[in-house]
Amino acid sequence: MDLDDLFPDKPKDPLTELGKQDLDPISVAELHERIAALKAEIARVEAHIARATTHRSAAEELFKRQ
Repeated sequence: MDLDDLFPDKPKDPLTELGKQDLDPISVAELHERIAALKAEIARVEAHIARATTHRSAAEELFKRQ
């Protein structure tokens, strides 16, 4: 066994893997659940972006004053 097999460079990107997934075997109800989960994740990421932006703006203001 090669060391590269034991220690891969990095894990696969989950978004890329999600986009490659075959949707045909998934029921309509499961697809709706998937959409709801993805919308919740989008809201979580947007909230994080808003917090990060606010934090950065506050830090920039703090360092402008000095």
